[in-house]
Amino acid sequence: MKIKDIINAIESFAPLQYQESYDNAGLLFGHPDWELSNALLSLDATEAVIDEAIARNCNLVVAHHPIVFGGLKKITGSNYVERVAIKAIKHDIAVYAAHTNLDNVRDGVCGMMAQRLGLEQCRVLAPKKDVLKKLFTFVPHAEAEKVRAALFAAGAGHIGNYSECSFNAEGSGTFKAGAGTDPFVGQQGQRHTEPETRLEVIFPLYLEGRVIQALLNSHPYEEVAYDIVRLDNAYQQVGSGLIGTLAQPMEETAFLQLVKEQFQTGCVRYTPLRGQPVKKVALCGGAGSFLLKKAIAAGADAYISADFKYHEFFDAENQLIIADVGHFESEQFTVELFYNILTEKFRNFAPLKSTIRTNPVNYL
Repeated sequence: MKIKDIINAIESFAPLQYQESYDNAGLLFGHPDWELSNALLSLDATEAVIDEAIARNCNLVVAHHPIVFGGLKKITGSNYVERVAIKAIKHDIAVYAAHTNLDNVRDGVCGMMAQRLGLEQCRVLAPKKDVLKKLFTFVPHAEAEKVRAALFAAGAGHIGNYSECSFNAEGSGTFKAGAGTDPFVGQQGQRHTEPETRLEVIFPLYLEGRVIQALLNSHPYEEVAYDIVRLDNAYQQVGSGLIGTLAQPMEETAFLQLVKEQFQTGCVRYTPLRGQPVKKVALCGGAGSFLLKKAIAAGADAYISADFKYHEFFDAENQLIIADVGHFESEQFTVELFYNILTEKFRNFAPLKSTIRTNPVNYL
């Protein structure tokens, strides 16, 4: 197995194209064609984690947080980021990060949080725009099903929980085959009119290459006419945060106690209680104050996230309960997510979970 096999497995679940513009997810150190000894899974790629990788004979560290977030102008070992870079490179250890791309997939970081609370009927709280495209193509009626099936197999045609979605309209196409052509229908030098199906399907942008190749491989024409346009539609399966419902409403204090237990945190910071049961719960891994208004607008009774500043707690305005569980605590189950992705893809592969607790925050 090569390092790129691990990368491909993770990115098939959380494509890099879903990361935010400010992010730096992907392979940070190392080469994808290196042979893999083993992978160490962690929330952070700290010096201690690199030491653990060396001790446990792992030449790949898979982390949630990118150790290199901004640019490095020099690498002298003057801070922990530079020391990690030096040690990883010196010992031929690749470091890979899946960050906001893993946050933005429905069953990603937020999905793990929702599982801890047993939330049902979950949906993305803030669906992402600019990640959908639409393909238009024109194909003879008799060949339409072949092309349609190929596009579906390539991943096109998904809308929400529906698959194999397409629009088809009948019309006529004209063309004149020039010298050196071998037309599927018609003859060289003569204008031909062919009854055709106009076929439309949508797809996420990361599948564009695969979808185009499927079209070209399945279409009978020498020259395939098609158009691709970017859609402004929000993609309901991808974006920030989740919102779902508890199986049964809970009294507020009991709910907060459940949150504390399930997220294994030494402290839950929360806004004043409202004297109302908690049924609908919004959540976001990591720093999630930017989604508070979305949670309120969605009618959440509680919003679980981290890194709220003092004045941001006022923004709840008694419309819901903010429960700040801590950054590490909200994302700690990402290691389990990595493990599930890789062991499901590679049945005979056993990646290692880091034993290092990388949380820099302690509670007394």
